Amino acid sequence: MNILTILGSPRMKGNTAGVLDMVEQELAGRHQVERLAIASVKVNGCLGCEACQKVTDRPGCVQKDDAVAVFERMMTADAVIYSSPLYCWDFSAQMKALIDRHFCLVTGYGTVNHRSLIAEKPAALLVTCGGPVKGNADVIQTVFDRVCRYGKARAVNKTVIPFCTTPDAMGEEARAAARKLAGDISGALRQHSR
Repeated sequence: MNILTILGSPRMKGNTAGVLDMVEQELAGRHQVERLAIASVKVNGCLGCEACQKVTDRPGCVQKDDAVAVFERMMTADAVIYSSPLYCWDFSAQMKALIDRHFCLVTGYGTVNHRSLIAEKPAALLVTCGGPVKGNADVIQTVFDRVCRYGKARAVNKTVIPFCTTPDAMGEEARAAARKLAGDISGALRQHSR
């Protein structure tokens, strides 16, 4: 199975990348893993023009940036892992632009014609933050749940690594969380393939 991981940090070798490395190592023996670093592509903010809502069989965004190519990779993947450092209780700005552009993956939201190009796709969230989870990293988890519901994806894991200030400080707790996230994604893929 093919798993797309999206590194939402502007830092290619920061804490989020370090924990995502652990997750990818856990998955590598069982799946093909492809990483997309959001900082290496250009994703503009959503224009709110709604032109994409007239297209149902592909991402119909009119912007000429890399977002549609990213969405095509997501659509062909068997599962997606969104990873981001916590910025102001939410995704990084780079990842937030991609999240907002998910609008072009969905049509008919709130109606009986609600369709999504990532429907039933297993998805997981990986977050690193410098503080605690409670009162700090709870909002990003709610946003992720709602993005999955909107896109009809299956949220199979939400992992937050708290008090993560330096890559060297990440110990067995981060490795255990990485193993669990990888196990949950693998389990969801096994269920989905039946």
